Amino acid sequence: MAKDLKYMMDAKVSAVKRIMDTAENTAISYDEEPVNQSFQYYNAKEMIEPGEIITTPIPMIDEDPADITTPIPPKEIVLTKKKHFFNEAVNTSVSSVHVPTNVYDRATEVIKAIKWSEALDSIFYNNYIGDPTLTWQYFGSSTGFLRQFPATKWVEDPVDLYDCRLRSWYIEAANSPKDVIILVDSSGSMTGQRKDIAKHVVSNILDTLGPNDYVNIFTFSEEVTEVVDCFRDTLVQANMGNIRELKLGMDNIETTEIANVSAALTKAFELLETFRESRNGARCNQAIMLVSDGVPYSFEDIFEQYNWKELPFIPVRVFTYLIGREVADVKEIKEMACKNQGYYVHLSTLAEVREEVLNYIPVIARPLVLNKREHPVVWSEVYADVEDPKMTDWLWEIKERAEQKERFIDYRKNRVIFFSPEEQHRRMIMKQRMNQDPYSNNQKYNFMTTVSVPVFDRRENANITEDILVNAAYWVTITRETKVANILGVAGADVPISEIKKYLKPHLLGVNGYAFIVTNNGYILTHPDFRPVFQDILKPAYNTVDMIEVELTDDDRGPRDFNLALLHIRESIINQSTGAKWVHVKYHFDEMKRVSRTRRQYYWTPIKNTPFTLVVTYPETYGVHRLQIRTEDEIHRILAKGGNVASFFSGINWKIHPDWVYCKYLNEHANETFATPELELKHFLERMKAGGWKWPALRTPPPPEHAMFSNISTRMPEKDYYYCDRNLMQALVYDAKVTEWFSKNTSGGSGSRDEKGGPSPIAVLMGLLPRNEFKQRFGVTVSFLATHSGLTRWQDHMNFGDESKQSEPDFSETHNRAIDEIWYKRAVELYYNNKNKRSQDGNGKDDDDKNSYVYSVPFDAGNRNDTLVTASNAIFHTEGGKETPVAVVGFQFHHSAMYTLFKNITSQCRPNSDHSCEKTCFTGDYQCYVIDNNGFVVISEQLQETGAFFGEVKPAFMQRMLDDGIFKNVTIYDYQAVCFVGKNIINMANIIQTPLKIIWWFLKNAVSYVLWLIVQIFFTIVQAYDEVPYDNQYDAMADPDFEDPTAGRYKEPEFNKVLINRTRPEPCDHVITLYEINNDVDPTVYRKDAHQCERPYVVLPIPSSNLILLVLDTLCPLPSHVPVLTTWPVEHDYNATLACHKARSVELPRRRPLTCINKHANESIIELCGRGSSLVGSSWALIASVLLLGQLWHVNGN
Repeated sequence: MAKDLKYMMDAKVSAVKRIMDTAENTAISYDEEPVNQSFQYYNAKEMIEPGEIITTPIPMIDEDPADITTPIPPKEIVLTKKKHFFNEAVNTSVSSVHVPTNVYDRATEVIKAIKWSEALDSIFYNNYIGDPTLTWQYFGSSTGFLRQFPATKWVEDPVDLYDCRLRSWYIEAANSPKDVIILVDSSGSMTGQRKDIAKHVVSNILDTLGPNDYVNIFTFSEEVTEVVDCFRDTLVQANMGNIRELKLGMDNIETTEIANVSAALTKAFELLETFRESRNGARCNQAIMLVSDGVPYSFEDIFEQYNWKELPFIPVRVFTYLIGREVADVKEIKEMACKNQGYYVHLSTLAEVREEVLNYIPVIARPLVLNKREHPVVWSEVYADVEDPKMTDWLWEIKERAEQKERFIDYRKNRVIFFSPEEQHRRMIMKQRMNQDPYSNNQKYNFMTTVSVPVFDRRENANITEDILVNAAYWVTITRETKVANILGVAGADVPISEIKKYLKPHLLGVNGYAFIVTNNGYILTHPDFRPVFQDILKPAYNTVDMIEVELTDDDRGPRDFNLALLHIRESIINQSTGAKWVHVKYHFDEMKRVSRTRRQYYWTPIKNTPFTLVVTYPETYGVHRLQIRTEDEIHRILAKGGNVASFFSGINWKIHPDWVYCKYLNEHANETFATPELELKHFLERMKAGGWKWPALRTPPPPEHAMFSNISTRMPEKDYYYCDRNLMQALVYDAKVTEWFSKNTSGGSGSRDEKGGPSPIAVLMGLLPRNEFKQRFGVTVSFLATHSGLTRWQDHMNFGDESKQSEPDFSETHNRAIDEIWYKRAVELYYNNKNKRSQDGNGKDDDDKNSYVYSVPFDAGNRNDTLVTASNAIFHTEGGKETPVAVVGFQFHHSAMYTLFKNITSQCRPNSDHSCEKTCFTGDYQCYVIDNNGFVVISEQLQETGAFFGEVKPAFMQRMLDDGIFKNVTIYDYQAVCFVGKNIINMANIIQTPLKIIWWFLKNAVSYVLWLIVQIFFTIVQAYDEVPYDNQYDAMADPDFEDPTAGRYKEPEFNKVLINRTRPEPCDHVITLYEINNDVDPTVYRKDAHQCERPYVVLPIPSSNLILLVLDTLCPLPSHVPVLTTWPVEHDYNATLACHKARSVELPRRRPLTCINKHANESIIELCGRGSSLVGSSWALIASVLLLGQLWHVNGN
């Protein structure tokens, strides 16, 4: 697997390097080309399809009526949906350009770069033809635009916040890792708009950092303090969790006193020096970002002490951001940047912040550009395609607004029902389930990793235009030639996580075996327990999940007290060693409601030339062996004998695993697009039958040598672009052959014959009883079979013989993943649990183990009439004393049939009894339950308890069974949880109060109070005439004991109960207590007699199942003081945020990127170190930002 992944990733690197080479050569050749402001290109947000109506904007008329801006018509393009590109409508002949909202696409530098980069279309296309497994390729320009191949429309949903320069793949390729300290002036002069601009500057700086960077923020007035107190005297990794914590800390800064710049600089230099000498942090670039409205002098004494010891090398770059329109002097603060290889920016409006902040990236990249020989290859962490992480809070706010609207509507409809305890309880439970549901739909997002390389400007000199302040009185614009070392942008290519998973070959690892990939930071790139989404929203820190947070050791340690053995494994993995080790682990499944414990084997090996390490793990008990058919030419042997392989896949009642690669065309053609994986499989089986078949050796076509590549002149035949997994296909055909009998008609006629000529087992069973009696007695709706090769077959027993009415069964849509299904995994585990138990008891092997079925019902079954019970049994192949699971069979039947059988048995005496029973489960003397091995109710006398956890139904008895050792609890930690924190009230203490502000505050509040009184009087009058109709079902309000919370019609409405608590999602840890039956207890009969008026009870295991029968005596009243036992997650309180708790803990080791280019001897001759704010320079950004604010206003207005 590691070899295949390396080969695939090398091909992507080769493609990206070709884009880089072409871009650098093209840019230098177009340097002297004239700029055409009317140049037409495929604008991703404006291009149209044939027949699409063009909305022509009204021309803009300035003060001069003759000055009219004529819009440039959009280009027309033909788009076709392709599955390979996530069903997006694309054009694979050209690329399209996305321009951020804050960038004006007709600015000289922007349109010039758009024009020359159009030459990249040919290399994009040739890359795609040479390697059809490529998805999105692109070039991100330092001017802001993104050229993406293939061309596609960009949907602004709801507003376009995308800027490629803020994406991790761009940032990490454009810069070597860096330690950054941001110093924010919080003196009294920074009040008002200046503070808003400063906060916006800091936010944009934080957006440009990645997980290989380290950062902290200090505010300074008289004293220097951290914005996040728990980040004291340190730098923290710039991952999503820490960045979020820093941004929240910036919301609470207060302005007061005067600025002590000297103390702030000293603090920053000392901390950076400590990290540099101790080899902590990023171990490469270091920078100080000073955000202030002015400095008294240039502080050369501090720079001489800390930064100018080894000139010309300067260890810490200084970037200065001067805030405010009316500033006394810019000379000193600009010199601070220019003398320390930094950059100076003057900011007076919010509109220009992003563009000016991004100027620091090419400055830090100068040594990289001057080096020229090396283009570092960077692989990003996992991320969600084009989704902006900042959308998480906004989407959550939209959800809360919708909930608030729904509450107000229900309140206005009927206040009595709204305030009723039943309704309030229902809402509480519903919200609890939504907020604590660990699983959500990931299909909304396309998760990627991206390989990228920087693209350098090969020019050494260039003409620049800048604004010069003359005599400190006015600005003059001049053009001159100067030395440059510019970065043109970054070339990249996406590798979807879904594509990487196909290389992990889960069919070889078997049931409950899996592979995952770990990055140099210890984070998972892909893992079966990776849960990045909650309620269709990205989690706040979704891509910083450490491997030790998903692999849980089976011990009694508390949360985040990680096992040393697992920590050693992690260290070996991130250092890209090769190794193996057994570990006792525990893991959750089935919506985090069930738990299992086992001993797992871990193997790991690096994916060479990448920061990734591949880890493979499987259970010790049943993962060591796997079934291998005796011949690798099973298909050829069948065809040679004149057989028809496709005949084993007749009918419609079969599926293959939708996520596995059996046979697949690597490119997509109009005449070879398959609606389902089954159609694609049958196509290849027919193609094998035609002759001339060859098994392809490689999934990824070999890339041409980078140095020799110029153009692909010939194209391979389309039908040769395919890949087939030979071992998987052979196993699938073999399984289909031996299970062919299952697909035969179950009517019991001549067509229902097994491979030996006899009737199939299902036909025999169906023939024993008339169909109606069969359905009534057993209620069977579906029988199914799934094999280790991913084949699932089923028979629907609801519509026998009526082919005209037979439609695709629901079972095929929800249970088609074979070994990944819960019922498959549980059936295999039950067999081995029973086997291990009997071996410990010394009973040896028992045939009942192989006949045991796992029974389960949905957790939300309740008293629904359509509840189905799923029963499954594992089938094993034994050879030479070794055995391995090869298939699982089972059926689904109506819960009502099982309940009827339960009632008939438990309401009667035992068979052959001579006397009548006075006490049964249905006489009120006993309470009887059937409970599964994880403590969930399968059958109860009260149907509404079906599927519930028994600890919630009868907490006292569940606790007694725990105390008596029948069940045992297992604590699971969810380190990917999301909790909801109330939003902070705006703090007005940071506003300097003046007499005018106090008068304004008084008048504003007086007017607000008067308006409030008017609204209240009007509302009371309207309410007096408001008559709410009530249905008969609400006649409870006539009950004298019913308390109407709205009694007293003229009282102020109880809006405090209608309003929701506004929250924001935050990463946190959950503690979950799950339960499993104790296999160490004697499985025959457990009887607990009465003791001090404790109810006696009896537990009897139900043979050949995972169920127990629990009989409770109602002799004594139930204790009322026992707390409810639940499987719901509970937040673990660290007395701090999760980010702070991690910062206070011992930092987990990480492996730094191998490449660090942070200095070059020729950098000192580059003079460019900043520019002032000028109207000409910022007008386009101002126009673009006004458009962005207009979109946001439109969204909020809706």
